[in-house]
Amino acid sequence: MKALREWIINIIYEGATSTKKIRMFLTPLVGFIFFCIVLLLIITSFFLDRFFGFAEFISKPLEITISIPFLIIGAFLWLWSAVRFFKTKGTPVPINPPPKLVTDGPYAYSRNPMMTGLFMVMAGIGIFFGSITLTFIMTPLFVFMSILEFKYIEEPELKKRFGKEYTEYKEKTPIIIPRIH
Repeated sequence: MKALREWIINIIYEGATSTKKIRMFLTPLVGFIFFCIVLLLIITSFFLDRFFGFAEFISKPLEITISIPFLIIGAFLWLWSAVRFFKTKGTPVPINPPPKLVTDGPYAYSRNPMMTGLFMVMAGIGIFFGSITLTFIMTPLFVFMSILEFKYIEEPELKKRFGKEYTEYKEKTPIIIPRIH
């Protein structure tokens, strides 16, 4: 397992430090794969709700009232995070990251605010559609799996690429849930 993890870390590192031409080629491919995984989780959740006969867990007007803040705040956080990457000449895709460590904007409060935004959007979609599976199973499972991936794959790669700078940033900034100063 450790060998596989090191192999994945090295692939991301090689991609992140490769030529611009290679990064630009791989970025849409990796981004599309990630988008498909998230979409598959959402669609599978709706299928499982129907398969198991789960009724909507919340009434219609309340669904909208509760889901809108999740959707708006989550989308805003994701977009704000992505804009910070674009402004530093990178993308949200790990294979084509910014050339320098981004620690300002939402990254001053969380090491992975883009994923926090995505988690909120997924939960918001689940609440909006009253999906028990998306809200209470798939989104928490996705959060858990993302934290594991971030901790065991992305963070070692970031430490390899940025060294002490990343270690210091990691020590003072929480992984997912923002710390408001």
